[in-house]
Amino acid sequence: MSCNRCPEPCQLPSNNVNKLRSLWKRFWPQKRPTASHQLAPLPSQATIALVGSPNVGKSLLFNLLTGGYTTVSNYPGTTVEIAKSQGIIGGQKVTIIDTPGMYSLMSMTEEEQFTRDFLLTEPIDLVIHVIDAKHLSRMLALTFQLMETQIPVLLAVNMLDEAEKSGIWVNEKQLEASLGIPVVTLSAAQKRGIQTLTAKVANYVYTPALSYSY
Repeated sequence: MSCNRCPEPCQLPSNNVNKLRSLWKRFWPQKRPTASHQLAPLPSQATIALVGSPNVGKSLLFNLLTGGYTTVSNYPGTTVEIAKSQGIIGGQKVTIIDTPGMYSLMSMTEEEQFTRDFLLTEPIDLVIHVIDAKHLSRMLALTFQLMETQIPVLLAVNMLDEAEKSGIWVNEKQLEASLGIPVVTLSAAQKRGIQTLTAKVANYVYTPALSYSY
């Protein structure tokens, strides 16, 4: 991605963003609300799904968010394994699910088909799309697909340490403004940016002021 191979932070060119959006809309022509980088409040006991291609550090991020205790099981009726655990974000307990790796919602493999169907049928409150900062432009195609599902999406640009070694810089604020969704740049391997991620998610974990019993 030549536009980022310089010491000056830059945003993804708007023509690239528009090109990816228009390409996906040819295959997913439904309307969605105007995107906003302000997520709606998440309910208490929210369910958060980590989504991303293989080898983007998604499982490492999952372990950091959950503390490492994980339940791994086959999803009913499939041979696909799913990792599920709980974590504390913003003082509230949330369920976090590490979905099988996928490149596109237009599924080709059993794992991709499972993840797509899981996202579209299960009650997911927030998707954290984890991508590799070194391949940002290529991986944004899935980001737009996820946005079209109308599930709230937060983009986690991971592996920032490797990107910077390659001379690639990502401007978090400009990318967030271009996409219209929350964006966090981080390096899970260095535990860098994790607090920023949890703080951004915590802003939307909703705790009812009163508890009622019936």
